[in-house]
Amino acid sequence: MMRFSRLLPAALLPLLLAPAEAAARDLKLEEFFKGRTYAYGWFGAINGTTRRFKVVLDGRWNGQVLTLREAFEYEDGEKDVKTWRFRKTSPTTYLGTREDVIGETLVTLDGPIATFAYDVNLTPKAEPTIVRFSDTLLLEADGTLRNTAWVSRWHLPVARVNVNFARTEEGALAIRP
Repeated sequence: MMRFSRLLPAALLPLLLAPAEAAARDLKLEEFFKGRTYAYGWFGAINGTTRRFKVVLDGRWNGQVLTLREAFEYEDGEKDVKTWRFRKTSPTTYLGTREDVIGETLVTLDGPIATFAYDVNLTPKAEPTIVRFSDTLLLEADGTLRNTAWVSRWHLPVARVNVNFARTEEGALAIRP
């Protein structure tokens, strides 16, 4: 037994020193979203409302701005289109705008993670209903991207959104939240 306990640390040493080959690479929005990307998502509110949706994204990078057209299709048949414009301001930051976002959002990259928060008016043709989205995107080692967003109103959490992205529709369907 004593001999085995001495050999175990020696056997594990190469595993501990081996490079983390499965580690995700750094996220760059213009690389991940260039061309067509697919996603499936789920929205859940504190009042029990849930919605599932599919998104087909088309991204164009002109060397400075990523234009990302998002075509949403909800399970109930509703469709919507939104377009993000992310202007790269440094190797690790972007400024983003979208037609329903109030002002600009600062996107910050840290390795495989992107974080950003933004205010959205959910009722543009009526009395404003402003909510805040706080998104965290994580690039997985398998090349998929997972987004968790918390939605708040008056600084109180009211909903959560999970969206999982992949380069193929089959890949996105396989990781559907």
